[in-house]
Amino acid sequence: MPSDHYPVSLVVAGQPCLVVGGGSVAVHKAEGLARSGARVTVVASEVDPAIELLPVAVERRPYRPGEAGCYRLVITATGVPEVDTSVAADAAAAGVWVNSADDAAHCTFLLPAVHRDGPVTVAVSTGGASPALATWLRRRLAEACGEGLGALAEALEEARRKVQASGRPTESLDWHAILDGPLTRLVRDGRLDEARKLLDEAIR
Repeated sequence: MPSDHYPVSLVVAGQPCLVVGGGSVAVHKAEGLARSGARVTVVASEVDPAIELLPVAVERRPYRPGEAGCYRLVITATGVPEVDTSVAADAAAAGVWVNSADDAAHCTFLLPAVHRDGPVTVAVSTGGASPALATWLRRRLAEACGEGLGALAEALEEARRKVQASGRPTESLDWHAILDGPLTRLVRDGRLDEARKLLDEAIR
């Protein structure tokens, strides 16, 4: 059978994560981890000034062989093939999940193009075939969905809790029909009170 990638959303909050490299790619990777609450250490001889603005620990030095095994998750983005390959090999040997930027052959996980709005995360992956296509698709999806996805998710969560509190299963409602109605437009227009009233009527 062909080997497909298994999509997941990792919980890295509070977990020690390593980024090897200090360039623009490393900035992006470290920023994403920090935003997700990870305890990030950046190791690089030279560091982009943008990294200094992130809530991460910076160690200006070369990567030490074997240190990848001390972390829960590792991303290597030095742009130096020998270094990135060595980091990936150390991580794999220690059973640590590793992403080697622009080198899918040495990754145990791939990073998708991501759009976030509150609790909603839309991730697009091409399996490493074309990061540019993933980014293009992410942008198109974000434009198609419009603003307010986060607020919509929060309103729906509130409605689900009300249904649960009433003792009914949440599957008893046709959520797809609710979403296909005027609800999304109300949220997109910022008319949240009307959206909540509509949801209250639907769950009754």
